Amino acid sequence: MSKLRVNAFSLSIDGYGAGPDQDLQHPLGVGGEALHKWVFGTKTFHKMHADFAASLIGDAAGREGIDDDFAARSFANVGAWILGRNMFGPVRGPWPDDSWQGWWGKNPPYHVPVFVLTHHARAPLVMEGGTTFHFVTDGIHAALQRAREAAQGKDVRLGGGVATIRQYLSAGLIDELHLAISPVLLGRGEHLLGGIDAVSLGYRCTEHVASELAAHVVLTK
Repeated sequence: MSKLRVNAFSLSIDGYGAGPDQDLQHPLGVGGEALHKWVFGTKTFHKMHADFAASLIGDAAGREGIDDDFAARSFANVGAWILGRNMFGPVRGPWPDDSWQGWWGKNPPYHVPVFVLTHHARAPLVMEGGTTFHFVTDGIHAALQRAREAAQGKDVRLGGGVATIRQYLSAGLIDELHLAISPVLLGRGEHLLGGIDAVSLGYRCTEHVASELAAHVVLTK
């Protein structure tokens, strides 16, 4: 049966999934990029984001191991994505035009339908590589239903950001949550689990393993 999954979601030691003061120059918030060092050098990341990865690690093909295993798992059997609007871009309020087309250029890494939660309607955006962004204005349940239909039996991956994951988690809709806890303290920003009783919602830790750059924890309902 199709699952709703969160995969490869980076978290600081003090529980923040993004730093403070997010904007165009700091899409992950101030200090937030450090959360993702575990994945930047992996073979999977290099394959999905070749140009950016090359700027980080040169011509190397990327490293294998625990981090790469989790990164590769995150793309397996995914038939659709759900994103919060902030994960699509920094534009706020009504869309002024269609000029903003996401963070990743003409060929985003999704390659499947992507459903973006927003309060403001916008026509679907067709990109290269099989990615089409659909803008959903009628809430998290409607987005999940549409994503499951589009996934055609495969899993739906929930990409974030923090507020979006908190909504789905509080509603008990997430089947599996993989957190990569990085050795970073942010102090403030967007806290993922604060005020959420994951135990009462039925979640338990089913997997945990550490690499040199992150502690990987999987929560399953």
